[in-house]
Amino acid sequence: MSSLDSTTGADAIDVAIAKGVDLDGSPIPAAKLELYNKVMALEAQRQRSGVTNTMRSRIVRIGAKHISQEDLNQMLLDADFAPLKDKEIAFYYGGK
Repeated sequence: MSSLDSTTGADAIDVAIAKGVDLDGSPIPAAKLELYNKVMALEAQRQRSGVTNTMRSRIVRIGAKHISQEDLNQMLLDADFAPLKDKEIAFYYGGK
């Protein structure tokens, strides 16, 4: 696997955390790994509200980094998801 392959894609972070190393190869401090694993264990126990709710949340959270507010909102509507909420717009787009 090339260096680029190990730092791209949805799984790159999870793979690095599992190895205990940052994407640049430096070790992740034990206290940070311990806290991360503790919080992720709590999250793993949380009751889920549904797959489509989680899909929408991920689309908004990640999409806002790459897609304009107007385009993301239209994409959500086109896919029959709820449009962006005012609090999402304020958080992800700075209320622009």
